[in-house]
Amino acid sequence: MCGITGWVSFGRDLRSEAATLDAMTETMACRGPDDRGIWSEGPAALGHRRLAIIDLPGGRQPMTAATPNGTVAIVYSGEAYNFTELRRELTGRGHHFTTDSDTEVVLRGYLEWGDTVAERLNGMYAFAVWDGRADKLVMIRDRMGIKPFYYHPTADGVLFGSEPKAILANPLARCRVRLDGLRELFSLIKTPGHAVWDGMHEVEPGTVVTVDRSGMRHRVYWELDTRPHTDDRDATIARVRSLLDDIVRRQLVADVPRCTLLSGGLDSSAMTALAARQLAEHGEKVRSFAVDFAGQAENFVADELRGTPDTPFVHDVARSAGTDHQDIVLDAQALADPEVRAKVLRARDLPVGFGDLDTSLYLLFRAIREHSTVALSGESADEVFGGYLQFFDEEARSADTFPWLPRLGRHLGDDVGVLRPDLAKALDLAAYVADGYRTAVAGIRRLDGESDFEYRMRRICHLHLTRFVRILLDRKDRASMAVGLEVRVPFCDHRLVEYVYNTPWALKSFDGREKSLLREATADLLPKSVYDRVKSPYPSTQDPEYAAALKDQVRDLLARPGHPVFDLVDPERLRQAAHRDAPLNTQAARRGLERALDLAQWIDLYKPEISLG
Repeated sequence: MCGITGWVSFGRDLRSEAATLDAMTETMACRGPDDRGIWSEGPAALGHRRLAIIDLPGGRQPMTAATPNGTVAIVYSGEAYNFTELRRELTGRGHHFTTDSDTEVVLRGYLEWGDTVAERLNGMYAFAVWDGRADKLVMIRDRMGIKPFYYHPTADGVLFGSEPKAILANPLARCRVRLDGLRELFSLIKTPGHAVWDGMHEVEPGTVVTVDRSGMRHRVYWELDTRPHTDDRDATIARVRSLLDDIVRRQLVADVPRCTLLSGGLDSSAMTALAARQLAEHGEKVRSFAVDFAGQAENFVADELRGTPDTPFVHDVARSAGTDHQDIVLDAQALADPEVRAKVLRARDLPVGFGDLDTSLYLLFRAIREHSTVALSGESADEVFGGYLQFFDEEARSADTFPWLPRLGRHLGDDVGVLRPDLAKALDLAAYVADGYRTAVAGIRRLDGESDFEYRMRRICHLHLTRFVRILLDRKDRASMAVGLEVRVPFCDHRLVEYVYNTPWALKSFDGREKSLLREATADLLPKSVYDRVKSPYPSTQDPEYAAALKDQVRDLLARPGHPVFDLVDPERLRQAAHRDAPLNTQAARRGLERALDLAQWIDLYKPEISLG
């Protein structure tokens, strides 16, 4: 795991721009605390910050290969879990290796196969190759979009980076957000390729972007495709288990301490139990970590979203799997700390508005990083296996929109309710979301003979796997890499995603419950309490002290009527939302306050030019 950046300018020699490349590279020091490197040659300059995971002494970057027709250089972020097999194949084809790193395997793979090397990789990755043989830059992102990757075209080339902050450190990029960027920021629909910042784009998942003197070209090398599923229930369950065994085994490979994130839900429990069993074969014990809040277990109040606290289930799994477990207990003061919020905003580059869900994740990862460098997560199993409540909610199923929006609106509240009425009208989020939905579902193929209901569920699954999951993957990556922790996501292995996506909904929910296939595929590993547990999302604090701290901070903000945040936020609406008598023990009640505070702090940190025209 690392941070990558670079600049291609066909109109100048970038060897004279070392100071700018240094500035771009240093924005991602948190992503790569172990090493740094820059390289430039003619029109190309590459920067790298390294978090050393595999081949600690030998994987330095940028990495280059000399050829008779020019230098080929790479900056790479991520992991190729099948690098051992690829290395063996490339050695058989005559390639010689000087390191044991997966970066060199990807570089040699590019020399052998060009940009089709992407189709041979199993993993999470974002990398850029400067091919001096043809004066071209090749940017490649993994299939599911696990690793972030941004680019910004310029008049004579392109800027790129793992995060927007790297690009914004270059004077050619303006720190500006237009109205359409605000629409994306507030809509929670994750439009492919959209980066919010003006002039900036994401390299889309499963895509190769090539830049040369003739311009820019895009090639999609992977997309979620519709195929018939012919396995019966028993064969499907066996195939899921076989895939999970292989995936977890591959993703446990590291030359640094590793652990698992354990919530006590089905996803993380199954993954933790698999890891524990596999490590036990080598006489090792897996470490597991869980987040909790001070007083949460004793004072927990159930609601429709979360029926049970996590901690009792976490401890059941830890005992059953024999993990070396630790709870990370957070208090209200830490969750509401403006300095922590600033670190989260710096990590995200944007005021995403997830409030304590973001700060607690950051604090959890920061605590884990004191013990481990790699963590396996149960993230994305809900999208893959159909675990969210909206998969079973008739309103969400039948709504002509992104299926998570009706439920999130009910449970998370309205974070645009504090915006100025004229801005809310100009945003016209309803039309933006409707346009995005029509585009998103247009290309989802229907199987011959597929019933209306099965096709509806296919569309819901597809939207979660191509839109919603990317929101959560980005959140996970930014929060973890901000503290130099690599989080791996076994449930995003493309083989598993492809296979389970094409199982009909009747098979995904054969027992009338969520994630039926995953539950049965790992039933032998799970304590009964977890096997029977109903889905519960990532926890949120219910501590009234957290709400009180938010109110105090909002009152401080309201005492500064000249703050530029009030070009976006209506002070009277914010004042009403923070009324002393209003109960703020839920996410929905707090969300507007958290969004306003995020916006204010983002403006203070980034000083963005916000154009509403």
